[in-house]
Amino acid sequence: MSTETAPAADRVAAPPPAGWEEARSRVYAVGLAAALPAVSRPLADIDGHTLAEPLTTRTDLPAFPTSSVDGWAVRGAGPWRVVGRVLAGGTPEPLAEEGTTVEIATGAMVPEGTTAVLRVEESRRTPDGLVEGTPRPAPEWREPGEEAYAGEELLPAGTPVDPALIGLAASCGHDSLRVRRQPRAALLVFGDELLTAGPPGAGRVRDALGPAVPAWLRRYGCVVRPSDVVGPVADTLPAHVAALRAALNNADLVCTTGGTMHGPVDHLHPTLEALGADYVVNTVAVRPGFPMLLARLVSADGRVRFVAGLPGNPQSAVVALVSLVAPLLAGLVGRPMPVLPHATLAEPVPGRGEHTHLALVRLDRAAGTAHPVRHVGSAMLRGLAGADGFAVIRPGTSGEPGDRVPVVPLPLLPGERAS
Repeated sequence: MSTETAPAADRVAAPPPAGWEEARSRVYAVGLAAALPAVSRPLADIDGHTLAEPLTTRTDLPAFPTSSVDGWAVRGAGPWRVVGRVLAGGTPEPLAEEGTTVEIATGAMVPEGTTAVLRVEESRRTPDGLVEGTPRPAPEWREPGEEAYAGEELLPAGTPVDPALIGLAASCGHDSLRVRRQPRAALLVFGDELLTAGPPGAGRVRDALGPAVPAWLRRYGCVVRPSDVVGPVADTLPAHVAALRAALNNADLVCTTGGTMHGPVDHLHPTLEALGADYVVNTVAVRPGFPMLLARLVSADGRVRFVAGLPGNPQSAVVALVSLVAPLLAGLVGRPMPVLPHATLAEPVPGRGEHTHLALVRLDRAAGTAHPVRHVGSAMLRGLAGADGFAVIRPGTSGEPGDRVPVVPLPLLPGERAS
């Protein structure tokens, strides 16, 4: 993708640090404005996608009167003379005469003229082959349209596709659906101090984000190929510019790790300037993770791309993912802004002054409680590995036991539902 460098006089100045809730709203809005195109995909290929159009049914559900039990479809009063058999998948002849019956299987089409269905376990055969029994008062079949009528909207556009939705779509007669194209994401890892194999030592640390961030992005529904992960990128401005320009050729979203401040080898801001990017968010008043950012680039053909600058400390990078990347991606695929569940704090959680505090917690879903975990420094991953999400402690407050607070959940696999 080619990018045009905007004249300095035309470039939008970087906004001041944003409040955490404001930042979420802002990035969601720009994602929604750049929502990805709709594509038609077979049902087998859409798990984890998002509906681009409402799901409607092509016929009544069920499409015909359907027996709920194995038994006898009878007409009139008994005993009944057996005149045939109806299995699932067949189209029966009408029951034209009083006192007649056909054997019927569960799921089979009920013949026209049927007045009742007698359960097989509640029937008996007479010596001369007639069927006797007393049908139950309630009908033992499903009426057309009992579940839905033809053309009825079952789920709105923006609904995440999971296995239950896929099954429903198939039952409605669909072979494919219109869904939003999944975002393609890339990752650039910055930092000459990073090792990509073996244990850390001698002043160098192991890169934890290169392997982890693509997995988080896939859980948010992104496509990330092995070739989309690049790094460590050399700590020079030309190397950063070349790497980011190359990544933007194919990706809707490029995440970077580190370099979000203004240190001697932090080249992300000059790189964004060189490529003509505009800041959507430049730092967020949240701890950990303060120096996060999201920038927007528009190519010569009008296509929009985004760059999410994640801090280099691992837990801070994940805070940036849940704070900026998650709402951005929701907008890009046309989903509603993620609504945060709430839980009751089981233990105190300190505030962080005028910053929002995202505190790692483990959830007891049966009790509806959130329990802070240990080992939660911005450079630590041990606490994150045992957590379910982040409790949100708003600016100027602290969390006390019994307080109901929002929780930012860590992403699930596509198609999973929170328990």
